[in-house]
Amino acid sequence: MDKDLPSVYDPKNVEDKWYEFWEGEGLFRAEVDSNKEPFTIVIPPPNVTGQLHMGHALNNTIQDILIRFKRMQGYSALWLPGTDHAGIATEAKVKEQLAKEGLSKYDVGREKFLERAWAWKENYGGRIIKQLKKLGSSCDWSRLRFTMDEGLSRAVREVFVRLYEKDLIYRGDYIVNWCPSCKTTLSDIEVEHEDEGGKLYYVKYPYKNSDGYLMIATTRPETMLGDTAVAVNPEDERYREVIGKTVILPIIDREIPIIADSYVDLEFGTGAVKITPGHDPNDFEMGLRHNLPIINVLTDDGKMNENAGKFEGMDRFECRKLLVEELKQKGYLEKIEDLSHSVGHCYRCHTTVEPMVLKQWFVKMKPLAKPAIEVVKQGKVKFIPERFSKIYLNWLENIHDWCISRQLWWGHRIPAWYCNDCGEMIVSRDDVKCCPKCGSSNLKQEKDVLDTWFSSALWPFSTLGWPDETKDLKYFYPTSVLVTGYDIIFFWVARMIFTAMEFMEEEPFEYVVITGLVRDAQGRKMSKSLGNGIDPLEVIDKYGADTLRFTLSTGNAPGNDMRFYWEKVESSRNFANKIWNASRFVLMNLKDFKPGEIDLNNIGLKDKWILQRLNDIIYEVTDSLEKFEIGIAAQKIYDFFWSEFCDWYIEMAKIDLYGENEDKKRSTQQVLWLVLDQALRLLHPFMPFITEEIWSYIPHKGKSIMVAKWPSPRPEWNFKDASGMTTIMEGVRGIRNIRADMNVSPAKKAKAYVRASDDDVMDLMKENLDIIYSLAKVEKMEFLSKDAPNPQKALTCVIKGAEIFIPMAGLVDVDMEIERLNKEHKNLIKEIERVNKKMQNKGFLEKAPKEVVDKERAKKQDYTEMIQKVEQRLKMMQEIK
Repeated sequence: MDKDLPSVYDPKNVEDKWYEFWEGEGLFRAEVDSNKEPFTIVIPPPNVTGQLHMGHALNNTIQDILIRFKRMQGYSALWLPGTDHAGIATEAKVKEQLAKEGLSKYDVGREKFLERAWAWKENYGGRIIKQLKKLGSSCDWSRLRFTMDEGLSRAVREVFVRLYEKDLIYRGDYIVNWCPSCKTTLSDIEVEHEDEGGKLYYVKYPYKNSDGYLMIATTRPETMLGDTAVAVNPEDERYREVIGKTVILPIIDREIPIIADSYVDLEFGTGAVKITPGHDPNDFEMGLRHNLPIINVLTDDGKMNENAGKFEGMDRFECRKLLVEELKQKGYLEKIEDLSHSVGHCYRCHTTVEPMVLKQWFVKMKPLAKPAIEVVKQGKVKFIPERFSKIYLNWLENIHDWCISRQLWWGHRIPAWYCNDCGEMIVSRDDVKCCPKCGSSNLKQEKDVLDTWFSSALWPFSTLGWPDETKDLKYFYPTSVLVTGYDIIFFWVARMIFTAMEFMEEEPFEYVVITGLVRDAQGRKMSKSLGNGIDPLEVIDKYGADTLRFTLSTGNAPGNDMRFYWEKVESSRNFANKIWNASRFVLMNLKDFKPGEIDLNNIGLKDKWILQRLNDIIYEVTDSLEKFEIGIAAQKIYDFFWSEFCDWYIEMAKIDLYGENEDKKRSTQQVLWLVLDQALRLLHPFMPFITEEIWSYIPHKGKSIMVAKWPSPRPEWNFKDASGMTTIMEGVRGIRNIRADMNVSPAKKAKAYVRASDDDVMDLMKENLDIIYSLAKVEKMEFLSKDAPNPQKALTCVIKGAEIFIPMAGLVDVDMEIERLNKEHKNLIKEIERVNKKMQNKGFLEKAPKEVVDKERAKKQDYTEMIQKVEQRLKMMQEIK
């Protein structure tokens, strides 16, 4: 080769250049090809409002590794990208814009609001796509989808209408989770429960027409204004006599019955509970059983309504305060206890959620859940790791109907129309202009939109063209793998499976690879409130995308959370530099080189060993990737490249490259080129940019490493005698360790003696003296007979089949070394005394942060181990003396 790699690797000069090349050459595009097997991944569509965070970076790095791996294996590999319209989040962004102008969404009206939402999407919606490109994501951008694009919107309507026609979608009054801030319903899994300190209020409900009262306990006294009964357990001896009687609701003075229901917990509070069917899901169910009226006391923004009497217009929590005060003044409040309890919050804005009874649209889940349960039980859909299938199955087996309507404007508007003249409701695939019942054109469409997850649930098949039978759908469906976080198994994974089973009659993917969270170095979740979030784009800007990708790949196991350490980033950057420098060395030694077949009969032991190890690593990395063990695959290629190729083979190769034997030089060049080429291919899915840049310099065929053939093990590289190299390496390591322990200057060459108990080992060492001389800094090695005495004042290392002796005379000034070691010993004793003094100081232990105390403990441990080593060396020196 005539050109050299630059002396330093700069990702900024490489990454954008290659990404533009790949995209421009159409290398990300997957074609329908009957001669190839398809491999498909659909991207979990990031919110159109989103910005790349570490979770995205991890998830998309794993997907890109898999898609690049399969593309190189010869599959027609499609990674289908897209974004989600993110109903609540996008609407919130547009409302923020309007608020800056002093406007609300109602001031501008639905049509103008939606114009603004689309404009916001056009301006900012592509931001996360650009960020995914910076990461190196090799998606087929020609197939980019959006959950509200024309095709996907048609699929959403088709699904809604078909489910409605099968009586699997219905409209009815039901208790739902309501967010007073977002002013919309939330499904059960959109409610985040957190333990909070609260109060338990004990309130007296007087009996009608008799003395005494029934004591109830509640955490939400403001909802008592909507009470329509008090319930006790029929088995509760305390209350058997009062069942059927009437109590007077304090403050409101409404008469309500005492009912018996086995749901009531005898142990909670007093065993008597207020029943508010309009504001509690359990009370709602009890109300249905006992035919109780439903009274709603709240407005949609969390204020008290006209049913709250004099508290009308107050915020719900302000009402609580004043109501409790009045109950106290009028003698109805018995006591207040502190309580820790679980409170539901909106997953978007974290406002406390209110259960409310509203007219909503629902999907009947039991019939849809059955086939989705079966495909997982039968192993047609496999979770990686398998333990997550239990979570999935448990949720589906205990599923409630899914509330799919949302009180938003941005989203898929429910395709239902109401006739203002005759009251007819029409559900239709197409917009309805005329009532089929009375012929009136006086129609209005349902105001609500569908839950964002309704459209996302169709993602694996709607993105490929369904409901049309497109070529893409026939070829790329079902998809191969879904890579997603464990936090959306219910939100998304389960819903994709049951919609696919209903509409495609086939599972949407074979494997679900679950990723964990990326936590900070202390194991905490990254969040704005903690200020511990790390922007992946900043890491890319400083270190390059390959460094970030490799950091997220190593130590990653499916389903497990991982910690983000800056030290790991530095380590990955150092690995990138190692790859660069090793490649640069190889290229500098491939001048006038032409690749060809290696003559396997005329190569040395070192060459056989590295080819054998390359064979092993090809098999192991491929096997790990096939099992989705990304972290194991990354570690294996790291260890091979750094330790075996760079630290051993390249160092051994220098002997022949700088030697006089031209045949040996040529065969070493062939092996160097071949191993580098194959190693770069194995590394490419993990570190696409640096591998493409280097590959463009080395002799190669083809347009890009991205579409180069994935390495396969070769039977002819399985050499029976290659293991002999490990014996030579053991010997070199042993001599190096003696030199390091004795602080021998690198400039001084040692003399070595070998006594071999195994003649094969002796022959092996004699044949490879050049390697031992070069790598172990030995000037001469002599072989002793089996009964020869040990050399004087020599240190020994034992390897399989032989002992190696290194005389210290001339290598170390024994007296000076003893003096140095004694001084080091003295200093270490002082350091241990200092740490002990600190650890005995109560003030330090009480006031110092835990991490500082732990650091001091670790120091003591280190110093103790260092003293032991110094004492061992002193003993050895005294023996030599």
